[in-house]
Amino acid sequence: MTPEDMDLLAALGRARAGVRVETEKPYLVESRLSPLARREGYDSIDALITALRAKREERLIWAVVEALCRSETNFFRGREAFAQLRDAVLPALSQRRREAPIRIWSAACATGQEVYSIAMAANESTSLATGTRFEFFGSDLSERSLEKAQAGIYTQFEVQRGLPIRLLIKYFENHDDTWAISPRIRQMVRWKRINLLADLSVMGRFDVILLRGVLRGMEASLRGKVVQALTALLPNDGVLVVDPEDDIGDQDDMLSAAPGGTGIYLRDPSVRAAAAA
Repeated sequence: MTPEDMDLLAALGRARAGVRVETEKPYLVESRLSPLARREGYDSIDALITALRAKREERLIWAVVEALCRSETNFFRGREAFAQLRDAVLPALSQRRREAPIRIWSAACATGQEVYSIAMAANESTSLATGTRFEFFGSDLSERSLEKAQAGIYTQFEVQRGLPIRLLIKYFENHDDTWAISPRIRQMVRWKRINLLADLSVMGRFDVILLRGVLRGMEASLRGKVVQALTALLPNDGVLVVDPEDDIGDQDDMLSAAPGGTGIYLRDPSVRAAAAA
């Protein structure tokens, strides 16, 4: 790929999805575009980019942008955060919600492991108020990723990455060389293709939003805007979960980091007041 090709890809990624294309690492870009080129019937990445320039076809443009986005995930990635959600955050919310369901959104969920992980964690919590109900939502920019997520079928390699054997046996069914998550868990999740640069207010309110493995792959100028848009969807006691090393920008007036350094931020006036005291 030429420098001009890299500039084109960087411009498309930034404009369409806010993704930061690492132009100094063309080998990473090539590894993401090679499978797409084969699926689309092109002999090479160069041929794919030539078609991209010539056709300016929306379907192909979005296919390229989706391929450029990070989609790496696994079950219970960052296990400490899931333990904190299971043992502290979700029980506290359940005491306050009572009749209302706790709504949880895994934004940029890739192939679904994260939203299924939080659904299993909620099911494993022993401290929830009686009658607690949950609504789970998973979204991603990639239609292909969402199709796999909705199917809930994973390879042996995928379930071995982070999933405790006890939960594998409890929540999955083995079919030859694949594992299917139980219908009970799969049917708890609703799916939607969402671009995080779009108007997110249409999503409504959520008690917990997970945005993990996303911010570091976005253009720096857009990270704060996305975090602000998601925070606006949280009630006063809502929770935002990011990776511990992620920079959420200037949100100190709205969010406070929960103890433990797990990337969990609380939108809780009492917590903020206690932290400032």
